[in-house]
Amino acid sequence: MKGCFKSKPKTPADIVRQTRELLVHLASNADRESKREEKIATLCKLIVELKSVLYGNSDCEPVADACAKLTQEFFKENTLRLLIICLAKLNLEARKDATQVVANLQRQRVHSRLIASDYLEANLDLIDLLISGYEDQDIALHYSVMLRECIRHQSVARYVLESEHMKKFFYYIQLPNFDVAADATATFKELLTRHKSTVAEFLTKNFDWFFAEYNSKLLESTNYITRRQAIKLLGEILLDRSNSAVMVYYVSSKDNLRILMNLLRESSKSIQIDAFHVFKLFVANQKKPPEVISILVANRNKLLRFFGDFKIDRDDDQFEADKAQVIREIAAL
Repeated sequence: MKGCFKSKPKTPADIVRQTRELLVHLASNADRESKREEKIATLCKLIVELKSVLYGNSDCEPVADACAKLTQEFFKENTLRLLIICLAKLNLEARKDATQVVANLQRQRVHSRLIASDYLEANLDLIDLLISGYEDQDIALHYSVMLRECIRHQSVARYVLESEHMKKFFYYIQLPNFDVAADATATFKELLTRHKSTVAEFLTKNFDWFFAEYNSKLLESTNYITRRQAIKLLGEILLDRSNSAVMVYYVSSKDNLRILMNLLRESSKSIQIDAFHVFKLFVANQKKPPEVISILVANRNKLLRFFGDFKIDRDDDQFEADKAQVIREIAAL
């Protein structure tokens, strides 16, 4: 195993340098068609070699020293930028391999440092480029995998959260291409759940516009899947202890309460259950504003009847306890 790479004449750094040289040619569009196809074929083979170093292959496991040297060389110059720019010119298999290479490099440590994070902090325009990929179906799913791996770095996630890109996600999530929309939803969720302190800071600063968009574009969407995913994510966000201040603010709004009560009336049991887990926060709030109390009192009989008949398909003691508590609280108003 130690000699896995000794039989190969090229070092990991050599593979990166050769890859970079071909990417430079490809990006320049200087070659004739036949010459370009030849270079793309060579480039595809080199990307497979990069992947083999980072992931290992059927013959051997990845070697830490080789991975470190490859990573150092990769981020020494603009190889990542070139690979992202040229991705659309590669064939499908090469795009998949390149995506896996970029994803793996985000986790590689060199002298205990994630140098990919340092590189991206100095080249945040690459994140703009990856996000714009959602507008091109051919590369959207490859760029988005790279993007989610980059978001593992807190500085990158903060950049996206604080940028105008966050507003675009409300559009991307509703794109007509199901796979791209689902992928955008996965990235949106990652942004709003991975780095707790950064997310809490973002939601606190941007509460008004963010939840206005979240409510109108997602929770009140005409698309069932969008509503279902949105109410589930909202529950995760509000029930996270890091977002306790945001949660109290959210459940103090009569408009938010009305939206949740409408979601409780959905025909979908999944949406009803996820809506219940958010609705119970409004009821449990010990400092309910008068307008929230008024709505609950005005709808008390309907709510009590609804929860009296509200069942789920499996035995769940916690759900039954929560429901009983909600009934008691509403009855006591």
